[in-house]
Amino acid sequence: MDMNGYVVGINTFILSQSGGSEGLGFAIPARVVNFIYHSLRKYGHVHHVEIGAGAQEITPTLAEGLGLPQSWGVIVDDITPDGPAATAGLKVQDIILSADDRAIETMSALTAATYLHNPANLLKVEILRGTEKKTLYIPAVEKHDQMDLVMDATDPDKSLVQQLGVLAVDITDQLRSVIGATRIAGGVVVVGRAANLIVSDSGLRTGDIIHSLNTKPVDSVEALRGLVRDLKPAAAVVLQIERDGGLQYLPFELE
Repeated sequence: MDMNGYVVGINTFILSQSGGSEGLGFAIPARVVNFIYHSLRKYGHVHHVEIGAGAQEITPTLAEGLGLPQSWGVIVDDITPDGPAATAGLKVQDIILSADDRAIETMSALTAATYLHNPANLLKVEILRGTEKKTLYIPAVEKHDQMDLVMDATDPDKSLVQQLGVLAVDITDQLRSVIGATRIAGGVVVVGRAANLIVSDSGLRTGDIIHSLNTKPVDSVEALRGLVRDLKPAAAVVLQIERDGGLQYLPFELE
């Protein structure tokens, strides 16, 4: 915190020879924390801003092999054809010096700069190309998760499964076009967490498909609610879910 009581960062870890609270501390800047916090509350994940380019950190070996003028920093390693970066003139092997006037020396710094960038504005990027410095203005595109489209059309009253603290929807033809083929027919899709409910930590994530509860098949949100309602407090719950194309069990106790 600063002298006025405002949060400027949140500690993440410390390097300490004694194991105590003295040493070198590391923190996430408050602006990054604020952005990520509100994204998680609203979407359940963090939206990414894209410019149609890839980058990696420069190592001494990479610098020597490519004949770069410096052995540190971040270099562009890929450009999407006809993408925003290509249109703005960014090229492979350009070294990124700053983004929105923030110095870029590591990939984490570049990631933070794009997280904090307002996609309504052009991303100001200063680069080093050979020995010449250039300033480019690149249109930034906010990449939305496909589940956001489903979330926007979700009715909280109909989708809330209160005991699990999640919002879920039945698999419709429209939703199937988003999630693709599933390993098991039927199921319901988790589209978000209910932030204001204090419930058992089920481990469910946005995009998970719930196929069964304690071996009983789940083919609708109403069926899932009914199965949960029949459980007693502190009962063991095992959800069979599909996540990223694989099946797994999520065990927990119901509060």
